[in-house]
Amino acid sequence: MGAHTHGPGEGHGGLGHSGHTHGVAEHADRRWLSIALALISGFMVIEVVVGIIAGSVALLSDAAHMLTDAASIVLALIAIRLSARPARGGYTYGLKRSEILSAQANGLSLLLLGAYLGYEGVARLIDPPEVTGGLVLTTALAGVVVNLAAAWCMSRANRASLNVEGAFQHVLNDLYAFVATAIAGLVVLTTGFARADAIAGLVVVVLMVKAGVDLLRASGRVLLEAAPAGVEPDEVGGRMVAHGRVAEVHDLHVWQITSGEVSLSAHVLVAADGDCHAVREDLEAVLREEYGITHTTLQVDHLDDLAPRGREDGEHCLTAHGPVHRAAPRDR
Repeated sequence: MGAHTHGPGEGHGGLGHSGHTHGVAEHADRRWLSIALALISGFMVIEVVVGIIAGSVALLSDAAHMLTDAASIVLALIAIRLSARPARGGYTYGLKRSEILSAQANGLSLLLLGAYLGYEGVARLIDPPEVTGGLVLTTALAGVVVNLAAAWCMSRANRASLNVEGAFQHVLNDLYAFVATAIAGLVVLTTGFARADAIAGLVVVVLMVKAGVDLLRASGRVLLEAAPAGVEPDEVGGRMVAHGRVAEVHDLHVWQITSGEVSLSAHVLVAADGDCHAVREDLEAVLREEYGITHTTLQVDHLDDLAPRGREDGEHCLTAHGPVHRAAPRDR
């Protein structure tokens, strides 16, 4: 029997992609990110000047973090524009993975910046400089307001995209940093304890490292074409062979093109008396409704016999192409 195949474009059912959407949403994302970029860039310049005058490592750390915030938003805007380009030539998926590369860059920059600020914080903890608590407190409170506004703007964009989420994490960590800096400024102003400034900086470093690791882990799964979190390929394969006419599923692959855009391909063997087209449609409905997978490529063939020969019921074995899911013999 010839193979019955289902092309990638046919797998889109009534549900759309659960991740980054296109058209109006993309323009909205760019608008909100651009507003956040303007807020952060303007305040960053003010903070550098005040940080130098006040001798505050916490304020300078915040300013350095705001610089990476601005860079992360610029990177996110570039990635959004690139990912919107249509597929052409050898890039059959377009440039959608540019969003994931942006998320990787944001995660790595958080770790590198955290390492530098951690070093500076420890040095200031050992030998604290004189800190002007009043300037630190005033500037930090203003920073809280600016970052709240920027974070709100970015929350209006599509955070299902790891690209946008990476930029958002930069801004959110900067908000935490300003809160910690304001507390440190208040402590210095009221008690004269200069080391509070360095302690606040180290607290922020811990938050930055955690956010950076999370971003690298999530984007790394996409780049390594692992199944998305919450989707177990063995479970999906088992669910597919539970169909009454399916005898075997192998070469099953589940991966993400970019955030929220999940694809699945598999070779499905159907009982000799089964309707390949009907089985394919049933399986697509199961994948769409139970797992949210709308981009599928299923190659469907008939078995020569009703059941695999020489196999135990329900056996799962490993081949060069991964797990093979076989159904138990059924009464027909």
